[in-house]
Amino acid sequence: MLEPSRISVAFQAIVDIHSGQCAGYEILARPVGAADDTADYFACVSDLDELVEVEIAVRRLAAEKAAHLPDMPDRLLFINIDNRLVHRSHRVVEAGLHYLSPFARQLVNEIAGEAKDPALAKAWFEELRHHRAMVALDRYGETPFSTNFLLHCDIDFLKLPRSYIEGVDRSARQRVVIAQVVTTAHTLGMQVIAVGVETAEELQICRELGCDMAQGRFIQPPVEDPAGAGIAFPHVANQASDQRRHRLVDNKWILEQLDESDPLLVDTPMTEVFAMVARDAKRTLLPVVDGNGHPLGVVREQALRNHVYSAYGKELIANRSLGFSLRSFLERSPVAPLTTPLDRLLGLYSTAENAEGIIITENSRFRGFLSARSIIRAMHEKTLARARDENPLTKLPGNVLINEYVAEALHCKRSVIIVYLDFDYFKPFNDTYGFRQGDRAILLFAELLRKLVPPEHSFIGHIGGDDFFLGLTQMRIQDAESLVAGLITKFSSDAESFYDAETRQRGTMRAIDRDGFEREFPLLTISAVLLVLDEDCEGCSPDDVSQALAQYKKIAKSAKSRRVVAKLQGNKAELSDLALG
Repeated sequence: MLEPSRISVAFQAIVDIHSGQCAGYEILARPVGAADDTADYFACVSDLDELVEVEIAVRRLAAEKAAHLPDMPDRLLFINIDNRLVHRSHRVVEAGLHYLSPFARQLVNEIAGEAKDPALAKAWFEELRHHRAMVALDRYGETPFSTNFLLHCDIDFLKLPRSYIEGVDRSARQRVVIAQVVTTAHTLGMQVIAVGVETAEELQICRELGCDMAQGRFIQPPVEDPAGAGIAFPHVANQASDQRRHRLVDNKWILEQLDESDPLLVDTPMTEVFAMVARDAKRTLLPVVDGNGHPLGVVREQALRNHVYSAYGKELIANRSLGFSLRSFLERSPVAPLTTPLDRLLGLYSTAENAEGIIITENSRFRGFLSARSIIRAMHEKTLARARDENPLTKLPGNVLINEYVAEALHCKRSVIIVYLDFDYFKPFNDTYGFRQGDRAILLFAELLRKLVPPEHSFIGHIGGDDFFLGLTQMRIQDAESLVAGLITKFSSDAESFYDAETRQRGTMRAIDRDGFEREFPLLTISAVLLVLDEDCEGCSPDDVSQALAQYKKIAKSAKSRRVVAKLQGNKAELSDLALG
């Protein structure tokens, strides 16, 4: 038998992918001295009675260490149950509850989908739920029959294994597959955990594809000393803030429509449920959460009424000895984090069968309920606002969203490079060749911005006329300067096609200046100010940014390279050491 003294227990943080806050820990067990890549640490235990004892020993050892985890009252503890115990997991589950419940708000049993018989899979999950534990489907897609669990079982968490995550930043096909799995899971009311995240790029893509949580060595490797387990991970939060502007814009419309009425605790006595329904006849749907605030589903008011109006229905349901509870009426509901873009929410709702709306979570906990009508209304309001703000010619975001971007960057104190781009010699060009050619030049540059600027870490805006805005994150100033230089060079080259052959050959354009005299002007090009915002911008406002850009715009136009780099410190801008002459 594998002696407890030969078992090592470690904890690995599982974090909210948007906030970087720890949601809980997975308990990892292995024989002492086993390699990290051991596929099945206890495969050597062939006797099932012995395996039960080993699993119980793991939970006892984990509890001894869990007592020393950092203080976190709402933590989840995830622990795997060997699939070979499908018919005899009762003692293991009971041991988990006995030993680990004092150290977790909720225990989550992880099951790998290897049950061939769908009925067996469903029965096992129902048994686990009977013990008031949550359930995670582990190693989804790696086991032969994991789809059986997805089709027939009520699952709380779906864990995407490392085989899905590895190289996701380099494979478009892989991203398509993950996006579909995440959408399916959310439609069925599950939250998705990306497992084995080892790089910043993998984490970023998992977040963009809608995963709710993540674990892996990039976040924190497994730790045997529980005191070293993290509860907040700034590098995750800082990376997530790069997407925050887009989320804040959609959050405005979502929050305006969100029903934030208090959900029901799953253990609420049925007599209280009936009283609440009687008080508020307008509530037709009741979201239900566990003690951790994790959404479990919804209860339809109509389902309650059907029983209440039956003979002795109310009395029967209220009788605890008959086993009726909110769980008896619970239905799964699509669930999505507040950070989900509105268009994705609409797609999620459209694929959910018989859904009344979507449960919205924040930091993996219930935030509110978004009805079907509210989703449509929020999309309508967003579309109208975007149409009002976007530039009618280029269809790029206008000054409202540009100002929001700058304000949010200053608020989050994250490193951002603001680029102000302004056409040079546009007036003589426009006066000579007409406004239609002028519009074509503006459209040309807008299209170059869309093509050449990496979309993952950027924001493109059109201030108006021939002035453009660019926000860049996760980019070194040297790389930003190189990007801007390439944009200017490409535009100057492509814009030559707007001139007649003689002008192109001469390299200058004859036009009337502001004083009414004809003279030679250089061909179209662009000046740029690159303004660095970082933690030194304490107390700065969007007006300070605007004034700095205007100040250095004149310097850029007179510079040989037509570019200048400055840094905003306090509320004043200073030329950077990288300023270009």
